[in-house]
Amino acid sequence: MIFHKTMPPIPMGKTILLLFISVFIACSDDDTVEDSDMEDTEEEIEITLDDTDFEATDWTVETHSKDADPNFEEVFADDEVKRLDIVITEERWESMLDNMTNLYGTFGSGGRGTATSTDEDPIFVPAEIFYNDKEWYRVGVRFKGNSSLQSSWQAGILKLSFKLDFDEFEDDYPQIDNQRFYGFKKLSLKNNYDDKSFLREKAAADIFRNAGLVVSNTAFYTVYVDYGDGPVYFGLYTMVEEVDDTVIDEQFDDNDGNLYKPDGDAATFALGTYDEDEYVKKTNEDEADFSDVESLLSILHDDSRTTDPATWRTNLESVFDTDVFLKYLATNTVIQNWDTYGRMSHNYFLYNNPDTGKLTWIPWDNNEALQEGKQQGAPELDFSDVSESQWPLISYLYEDEVYKSIYDNYVEEVINGAFDEATVQAMYASYSSLIAPYATSENEGYTFLNSSADFQNAINELNAHATSRATAVSNYLSE
Repeated sequence: MIFHKTMPPIPMGKTILLLFISVFIACSDDDTVEDSDMEDTEEEIEITLDDTDFEATDWTVETHSKDADPNFEEVFADDEVKRLDIVITEERWESMLDNMTNLYGTFGSGGRGTATSTDEDPIFVPAEIFYNDKEWYRVGVRFKGNSSLQSSWQAGILKLSFKLDFDEFEDDYPQIDNQRFYGFKKLSLKNNYDDKSFLREKAAADIFRNAGLVVSNTAFYTVYVDYGDGPVYFGLYTMVEEVDDTVIDEQFDDNDGNLYKPDGDAATFALGTYDEDEYVKKTNEDEADFSDVESLLSILHDDSRTTDPATWRTNLESVFDTDVFLKYLATNTVIQNWDTYGRMSHNYFLYNNPDTGKLTWIPWDNNEALQEGKQQGAPELDFSDVSESQWPLISYLYEDEVYKSIYDNYVEEVINGAFDEATVQAMYASYSSLIAPYATSENEGYTFLNSSADFQNAINELNAHATSRATAVSNYLSE
């Protein structure tokens, strides 16, 4: 006879030692067992177990396949708050936290005693995503953000932004080759950092879109994370469409152009700042062709700007979509946004649209919009507080009488349309009513609210801001 001991469950991704004890018993004709007849043998076996042996049973063409068109109505609904669950093994969760400690210091430290400046992104780990009773398998999940990520971590708030990449680990798991989430490969879950209204990211995107600009779709989601002890409510998030995924796929006729996410001094386009390393490519990364941004910088600073403005404009418009930029600039300045070009050298994309051969401006990361802002605050409508040498794309175009006239027309169009006071206040009322139960039920350690009253106070501030901007624009246009 051979006696087997039942083996306990084994965690995925573990290398373990199994000690098998097999007891061989030689039986005599009369079935008696003598001690000398029993022989114990021990065998130590090293077995590496992984989590690659699974079947993607919830996979359908519509929900998981690359063959499905992006389902914007499903993923980016405006009239409901959806739920997303992220399930991560305890070991992988700990690796994410350890990596954050290495990048930003001890959780809740307030930044004391640790250097925290880094250009390194947090690590991806495989996780399971659950939505509407369906599972997405071994999805790449990581924390995301820059100063907002660092500040949240150091403040001891675990409501951190996430980036999801649904086929990040397809080489490790062939079952998820080209996995998509209703047609989307990448998505961001923004934590609404420093926004007690929870509305700024979504409302700003809606305003840009209503003004006729290319911008990411957004939607509200509650996020639960299970890292070993069951689902934990991480709070109300804003889902944001990724520019280098479906934005250029769906809002341009051709997605083969260079997409840049500038960051650093070169992102200012100030004279002498050209640096290919700071024009971060998100498409065509293997092609060392930066001639489009190099041409923009060269033409922008050409002497013809002052000696022959008509020629300067013609040359500039051959490489840069000035009309889109002026419409963006008018919209962004009317609604106010300090955390982008004009104050900060980041938070925008440039896409070289193959249809026109022109670099096109795409706004990004709008959680700090719709307020006067921090530090110097958002720029004035006449840019009298914007440094010409530091932010030439604004100053040079505004100083040109032709471009200033176009800008002024767009300012008037925006305040009477996309940012009409009554229109945006109705938007705020609708969205705040929708999200209030989820925003005000966030838990300590997973929220930026000090009390539920903070939420309504923030909505009141947005309404007052809309009124004040209507007055500011009226005064500007009457000058």
